[in-house]
Amino acid sequence: MTKEEIYKKLVEIFVQEFDMDESKISPSSLVVEDLDLDSIDAVDIIVKMKQVLPVKLNAEAFRQVRTVEDIVNILYDYSK
Repeated sequence: MTKEEIYKKLVEIFVQEFDMDESKISPSSLVVEDLDLDSIDAVDIIVKMKQVLPVKLNAEAFRQVRTVEDIVNILYDYSK
């Protein structure tokens, strides 16, 4: 998957699973401050993305995530 495809899938998850307004989501959105997601939500995101990306994701890699773009970059790196 390309970074753009991963980003679009993440936005879809945010909208469907967390009832977010798509217009408020951008690559620079802060996961905690702007999107009000916590560590449990992060696990849910990882589980949903595992269905899309057939790779083994390490939850530890997500500890330093601050923005949506950070998530995209990690997922992209794992998909290579």
